[in-house]
Amino acid sequence: MTPPKSLLGLFLIAGFLLGFARSHQNLTAYEVLESYNFPKGILPKGVKDYVFNEDGSFVAYLDGSCKFAIEAGYTLSYGSKITGVLKYGSLKNLQGVSVKVLFVWLGIWEVSRGNEQLDFYVGPVSASFPLSNFYVCPRCGCGLDCDDDDDGDSKGCVNI
Repeated sequence: MTPPKSLLGLFLIAGFLLGFARSHQNLTAYEVLESYNFPKGILPKGVKDYVFNEDGSFVAYLDGSCKFAIEAGYTLSYGSKITGVLKYGSLKNLQGVSVKVLFVWLGIWEVSRGNEQLDFYVGPVSASFPLSNFYVCPRCGCGLDCDDDDDGDSKGCVNI
């Protein structure tokens, strides 16, 4: 007796979804970013855990909140929980990431990748930065200007 086509289709879909979940299960959060055309350095070192769903929604967990200075006098802040939706070349509905502009903290709600740049959206305003600024993972507290020997290379970005 042959199984009904709908049952066979259900098994194929379930197998695909299980395979998709497993394909990301052994990757670090930084590797998942890279597989979606983002450099690993848009996340600071120290991601302890993450959940990546088949619809692109994700949650990344840090040990605690994280702040550091970046170029042009801005300060970035990451909460202990970062959420959003990851698609190839775009991060949308971000929560848990903000930038200090002058004396005001503003939430970064979207990041998109152009050819050799990343565009960050804060409300109706955006700012673009060279992709090369994000090849290295920043560290909480000192960003990319840390005094010790740890240069922020991929070894530091291989946490979960």
